[in-house]
Amino acid sequence: MGPNTGSPIGDIAYLARSEHRVSTLVALADRPRSRSELRELVGVSSSTIRRTLSEFEDRNWIRKSGRQFEATPVGAYIASGMAGLIERVENERRLRDVWHWLPVETGDLRIDLFADAVVTVAEATDPYRPVNRFVSLLEATDRFRLLGSDLALFEPCRELFCRRVVDGMEAEIIDPPYVSKHVLSTYPDHFSKTMGSGNLTVWVHDEVPGYGLTLFDDRVSITGYTPDSGAIRVLVDTDAPEVREWAETTYAAYRRSARSLDALNVDIDADACCEVRLEHE
Repeated sequence: MGPNTGSPIGDIAYLARSEHRVSTLVALADRPRSRSELRELVGVSSSTIRRTLSEFEDRNWIRKSGRQFEATPVGAYIASGMAGLIERVENERRLRDVWHWLPVETGDLRIDLFADAVVTVAEATDPYRPVNRFVSLLEATDRFRLLGSDLALFEPCRELFCRRVVDGMEAEIIDPPYVSKHVLSTYPDHFSKTMGSGNLTVWVHDEVPGYGLTLFDDRVSITGYTPDSGAIRVLVDTDAPEVREWAETTYAAYRRSARSLDALNVDIDADACCEVRLEHE
């Protein structure tokens, strides 16, 4: 059976069996190259590259022009498709164990939008990796908006967050009532300093999403939590325009239906409320 017979899966299998084959075809789709240049580029022996080029010629994927080889239009078409498939699989491998924490499951976002995202996963030896990534983003922004159950981020970042807000960072938070109550009762000093600066606005919402969403100056981050413990498992951040558009729309929708923090005063410890009120007077 010749190379031009059989099923398309056979050609895909041929290309996939050795990593250098796709690299060779992609390189020739980029521009003409000599056999020796290809051998050095993909790191195989002379006999291997000779056999590969012969197989490609038999499939009409390439043609020889003088001492160089170049991709035919059909070869360039195959090269583009295989490169796209490899890129898609590479992206899937990065998100394979974390995608279910992202809003892609509901169809709000496509996985391909995260092709250039930074994916930071908590590990047994370094459970604070996502938090540390969040800290680096927090340190570099002048505007900060957060939606979600943010206690797992606030606890280790509270000193930095307080300092950034007091120093002028514009911040807005939409979180569930129990989070605001916890922060107000547990960290009254931090709360009064940040609120007293005039740079922080806090809203409450009874039905925040199951993920955390933060909008920084240039990037958007999505945080995935373990449902039972609330521990941060992954933080994915990106500057993709489509993700930014989705984040702005999502945040605005929750902001429209959120309530002022003042609405919780009747339910919060009286001493804590009094302290905050005195700070503003």
